[in-house]
Amino acid sequence: MFPLAVAGTAAALVLAACGGPSDAAESSPDDAGLTAVKVGVIPIVDVAPIYLGVQEGFFEEEGLDVTLELAQGGAAIVPAVVSGEYQFGFSNNTSLLVASSEGLPLKAVAAGNFTTGTPGEDFGAVVAPEDSDIEDAADLAGKTVAVNTLNNIGDTTIRKVVDEAGGDPAAVEFVEMGFPDMPAAVAGGQVDAAWIVEPFLTMALQQGAKVVASNFAETDPELMIASYFTSEQEIAENPETVEAFTAAMDKSLTYAEEHPDETRAVLDTYTEIDPAVKDAMVMPRFAPGLEASSFQVLADLGLEYGTFDEPVDVGQLLP
Repeated sequence: MFPLAVAGTAAALVLAACGGPSDAAESSPDDAGLTAVKVGVIPIVDVAPIYLGVQEGFFEEEGLDVTLELAQGGAAIVPAVVSGEYQFGFSNNTSLLVASSEGLPLKAVAAGNFTTGTPGEDFGAVVAPEDSDIEDAADLAGKTVAVNTLNNIGDTTIRKVVDEAGGDPAAVEFVEMGFPDMPAAVAGGQVDAAWIVEPFLTMALQQGAKVVASNFAETDPELMIASYFTSEQEIAENPETVEAFTAAMDKSLTYAEEHPDETRAVLDTYTEIDPAVKDAMVMPRFAPGLEASSFQVLADLGLEYGTFDEPVDVGQLLP
């Protein structure tokens, strides 16, 4: 089973509601003449645009009746897309590269989310206790750092920024841990540092942690973290459905970026986040358009730091 980092964020937010009924037909017109499709998503802040797009009617405008199926992560979503149970899914791009390198017939069709590009103000960061002697990325060498999944987007981008800061990337000791457990682990000294994403990043900061590296923003200020994807079979059999989904998703991403208050508010429909945390946390940047360069950056990092044994053909994932 390929490793997954659930789009670079947490799969463990408490669910408040599902995205719709679960008995929709697959890729077939409903009574309103819409094509019903299922999309596998994760209950995290990263997928707010698709919930907003469904709410705003962008998918109906493109002729689609979307059911959002909540899953714990890519380990469940990828095989469901390959088998045709879901027509589309959401995953971080390193996980998609791993799946593609193992021969799974997947294609990215729409952007998911991006780093904000601003160190110290991103939706993911490496944090340490306030009184820690870890001051920057170089200081992570020789330290234990929690990540949610080993050999994925978290540790490869951290090794990158440690390397660039003059530290030894091979000397970082990564420990696998769920994002929700990280704030307490950092505060209690179970690990020296942790790579945490929102909303758990804000929770950690509110408990006294400090940011020592913004691994996404410092790796590439334009880095695309995650994508929506489908199977090659879906593209071959239902190209119009794929085009409609991509068009609606692009509208949703644009709307989400232009209406940040609505994007933050839609989180209440499928997660439970403390209002004080929700108001303070940093949201990812959303924008339409797949960035081939981001896939290449992550593929190169994965090769350099051991996620891949040989170069990955990024073109296999692109439409």
